[in-house]
Amino acid sequence: MGIDLSLIWAVIIIFGIMMYVVMDGFDLGIGMLYPFFKDSGDRDVMMNTVAPVWDGNETWLVLGGAALFGAFPLAYAVVLSALYLPLIFMLVGLIFRGVAFEFRFKAKPAKQHIWDKAFIGGSLVATFFQGVALGAFIEGIPVENRSFAGGSLDWIAPFPLFCGLALIVAYTLLGCTWLIMKTEGRLQERMHDLARPLALVLLAIIGVVSLWTPLAHAEIAARWFSLP
Repeated sequence: MGIDLSLIWAVIIIFGIMMYVVMDGFDLGIGMLYPFFKDSGDRDVMMNTVAPVWDGNETWLVLGGAALFGAFPLAYAVVLSALYLPLIFMLVGLIFRGVAFEFRFKAKPAKQHIWDKAFIGGSLVATFFQGVALGAFIEGIPVENRSFAGGSLDWIAPFPLFCGLALIVAYTLLGCTWLIMKTEGRLQERMHDLARPLALVLLAIIGVVSLWTPLAHAEIAARWFSLP
């Protein structure tokens, strides 16, 4: 019995994406927690917990994308054609978040608020459009003659947008759990207080998605699983 290389590459891609969600998810979550903490000292502590690892965490996204391009170039072409705009917006958000990481520590105290806003906005935009891309992929990408057959704005639909909001909640909860492990005292207590309602909201979202997901509808599921 031969080795199924397609299956092996699919496992590698899924593993890379899963690791990215877990590892970079709490980085982005910390950025979205910033508005809840106005004290510069608290923000310094929050950023310092991820400063040594944040850039390494993003390499998992590169692994997933490069493996998809190398192993399944047709799928790569179709997905990028369908999700070009949300993926570009996601990358812009990641760039703003990365620049804010580097420049916040070098900025004068009077200018730090600029990079704090870039950190918050970049984290929020990157997270939202990651969720939108995932939701649009789950909802189904129309393919004809081995090419994307939809429009550039097909991702603007209720389910992908809902997935974007859901991922914001999920990553923010991940950020809370990370800071609960890495901090102590008053900051840790506040994270406990934030984590409880976030967990309840996330459970409610999971319940809604389980009923609303396009895969629950036979005609959409058939389109999603159909091969060109």
